[in-house]
Amino acid sequence: MAELHFFTGTMDSGKSTLALQTNHNHAQRGRVGRIFTAHDRAGESILSSRLGLTHDAIEVPDDFDFWRYVVDALTQGGRIDYLICDEAQFYTPQQIDQLAKIVDELQIDVFTFGILTDFRSVLFPGSARLVELADRMQTLQVEALCWCGKRATHNARTENGAMVVEGEVIVVGDVDDIDEEPADVAYEVLCRQHHRRRLTAARAKAVSLAPEPLPFGSAG
Repeated sequence: MAELHFFTGTMDSGKSTLALQTNHNHAQRGRVGRIFTAHDRAGESILSSRLGLTHDAIEVPDDFDFWRYVVDALTQGGRIDYLICDEAQFYTPQQIDQLAKIVDELQIDVFTFGILTDFRSVLFPGSARLVELADRMQTLQVEALCWCGKRATHNARTENGAMVVEGEVIVVGDVDDIDEEPADVAYEVLCRQHHRRRLTAARAKAVSLAPEPLPFGSAG
């Protein structure tokens, strides 16, 4: 029986790498699939991993109809055994419903990959619908780490190195490298405590480099 799978984790937890590996494994067994993505950091119609792996993909705008695409492909004599759907948090709830219909009515496996919450710690609508509908939901075992070493559970957006909690939900960026200068818009994974305190790696580093106060008071 076909199933709707949802693999989730914070940024930098290997979701896109797993999506590419899943496609490879099924293709090696002679199965034919289609790869979809939305707002990938590498650009339009590309599925990319931070390990440097890439694959051509079909871009999913808000008005894309998965059901119509698959039915048209099958009607024209094409073969589709499975779908790989990366960055699924950006899909609309209606598109998630279409994917579930493909599983149920056409018996085609669908593998979706995405993060649960945005930089405000609010569920993405697409991810929320996947939680409601997926046959299987799995949190990735490759845990991303906060700069402090604890397990990262929250996604943070930074602008010029400072964490922000307001703004457009979808802004493409990448995970900040602690050793590089902060990008104009970037993302960072944090534990809940440091997300709540808005203490990013750059801010923590700046605090640690601040001069210590002298251990004595000034003379009266």
